[in-house]
Amino acid sequence: MNQKSVIRKLLLAAPAACAVLVMMPAQASPPTTKTATFNVTLSVISDCTISATALNFGTATSALNTTPINHNGSLSVTCTTGTGYTLSLDAGSISGSTLASRVMAGVTPANTVSYQLYTDSPGGTVWGDGTNSTSTVPGTGNGNAQTIVVYGQVPAQTIPPVDSYSSTETATISF
Repeated sequence: MNQKSVIRKLLLAAPAACAVLVMMPAQASPPTTKTATFNVTLSVISDCTISATALNFGTATSALNTTPINHNGSLSVTCTTGTGYTLSLDAGSISGSTLASRVMAGVTPANTVSYQLYTDSPGGTVWGDGTNSTSTVPGTGNGNAQTIVVYGQVPAQTIPPVDSYSSTETATISF
């Protein structure tokens, strides 16, 4: 094949090749993109919640003059993980009640019954505010509810008059 016939074939094929190129869809250029960054943040602060269950000593009989009544209540504490806390109890709501000598009063206020609250066991360490030989209960939050037992005792005593006795304790959490 000579050079003239190669050129002629190319010239004859050129219009057909151009037509094919014209009919092909144009290639879209890739989209232009840009990015931005942003921070996602959260601050966890020291925080605690506290709730309590009632401590019900039940019913006393004439045996109270020789036998103490022991019952437990509880506090539920939820603190953020790593938050140190201290639990304290007051002397109760009855006038004349002290941390060393708590009393419940009857419907007839002159009627009283002695009781005490402890950190470790009935008759153990008196739970109070850390003053006058009383103790508080320390702890560290773990993010979940923690149950702390309140040990209660009505000591053996002279049998009080028939009545319904009560006092309201306040539990305080400091963190």
